[in-house]
Amino acid sequence: MDLYSGLPFWIVKNELYDFHNPLKEDLKIDVAIIGSGITGSLVAHELCQAGIPCAIFDKRTVSTGSTAASTAQLQYEIDVPLHEMITDVGEKRAVEAYHSSLQSIRDIETLLSTIKVDADFKNVSTVFIASNRKGRRMIRTEYECRRQHGLPVSYLDEGQLEQQYGIQAFGALYNDRSAQMDCYRAATGIIQHHQKAQQLSVYSPVEIVNYQENKDGYTLLTNGGHRVTCKYVIIAAGFEAGKFLPKEVMKLNSTYALVSNPIDASQFWKERSLIWETRSPYFYMRSTVDNRIMMGGEDEPFRNPRLRDLLLRKKVRKLSYKFKKMFPEIPFEVSMAWCGTFSSTADGLPFIGEWPGHKRMLYALGYGGNGITFSMIAAQMLRNQISGTKDSRKHVFGFARLDE
Repeated sequence: MDLYSGLPFWIVKNELYDFHNPLKEDLKIDVAIIGSGITGSLVAHELCQAGIPCAIFDKRTVSTGSTAASTAQLQYEIDVPLHEMITDVGEKRAVEAYHSSLQSIRDIETLLSTIKVDADFKNVSTVFIASNRKGRRMIRTEYECRRQHGLPVSYLDEGQLEQQYGIQAFGALYNDRSAQMDCYRAATGIIQHHQKAQQLSVYSPVEIVNYQENKDGYTLLTNGGHRVTCKYVIIAAGFEAGKFLPKEVMKLNSTYALVSNPIDASQFWKERSLIWETRSPYFYMRSTVDNRIMMGGEDEPFRNPRLRDLLLRKKVRKLSYKFKKMFPEIPFEVSMAWCGTFSSTADGLPFIGEWPGHKRMLYALGYGGNGITFSMIAAQMLRNQISGTKDSRKHVFGFARLDE
């Protein structure tokens, strides 16, 4: 299945990492990572840092799956509000999920800085807008809940929101602990760093078409007929991980995104904050380093790629209308647009770790709107699991919660 169609901005903006290295013989490695996007690259980084031999396998050109279509907004806020998540999964789990997401933003920043990958990482603020009166009631409850649990948040009433941002809405929540980056450049930069250090092998295009569990790990069969023997296999393939899962744990959604022509830097809203809203499905927007506006949303249940793609023009018109209604004074012309498929879970949390009873096939499934921050958490957790280090986050993000 095509993960996206249209023209994703990052593929145009960056030089393609046109790496070609098909597997030509059988291979033995400690850890096989399936997927070379931002999730696979972060997992590989953590394993390389821990001195654990690993290799990445991808059926596509490196990092050209869902990573290329991401709008790469990094927020501690999860699609399910904290106060609702507490009701759904319990206070301890929900609060730890939010604080883990907050910490992961700093961890990504530190990682990129340490290995000197320029991914246009930038710390920015977030404005979470109440779309209607129901949204206003929700953000007031959410504000008190976040404050109670030590999360960074401020409340903007209608007047403050209009005065500071020029937005007419029913109030908003504000925090200054978000970030944005170029997801494609981050993924390819991390991979190339560890390739140059001779810590990481990458095989692309190579598809894993079958696998067999044994007492020492797994044997993977490639589309070229070669066998990969490994102690652990890590599935970092997004919603395409379905063929490695005993049962479906996610639902598929179609999403739509666009980027504008550049505008004058002086015409942006305050702080060039990330902006999203309480309405479901919600829209979200950010700026880029070359002064474009990137916007996405209009999500709906995924049916098939053809129907998803047919809706692209209609969805782009709707997103453009919403932007112009919010910021009528900002010139806005669509430069390119794309649509893609992503996964979400019932409780808004990712699935990380082993399926019960199968300790050597591990999953890094950062489903939902926080895919990148969840992927950082997954990389750390799986490194800890393989190295035998306890991680308190297992009870938050593991598969065991399916049986609770």
